[in-house]
Amino acid sequence: QVQLVESGGGLVEAGGSLRLACVASGYFFSIHDMAWYREAPGKQRELVATSPTYGKPDYLDSVRDRFTISRDNAKNTVYLQMNNLKPEDTAVYYCNTLGTTYSGHQFDVWGQGTQVTVSS
Repeated sequence: QVQLVESGGGLVEAGGSLRLACVASGYFFSIHDMAWYREAPGKQRELVATSPTYGKPDYLDSVRDRFTISRDNAKNTVYLQMNNLKPEDTAVYYCNTLGTTYSGHQFDVWGQGTQVTVSS
């Protein structure tokens, strides 16, 4: 079973920074794409940033110049560095990963979410 655990959320003033981390643990063969999503109250969950196994990261337009996704494959960890935070970035942030088990099955797993609140 694969589990994702996020950390790093919190309360920050506008213009501040936070760094989210998501660690994948359990019994699996490999991790493929990793991504961060967010869900604000009354809004649909949206894709914030992706870190594909191959290729360049991609970002939601509204965060492109402020957020940076990175990953440490040796630690099965993905990070989201968020700079110049704005009140509209307030949301629960979720980590998502795709991977393969030792039996060859694909998995698509979500973390429990971490709250990010940006005060104006």
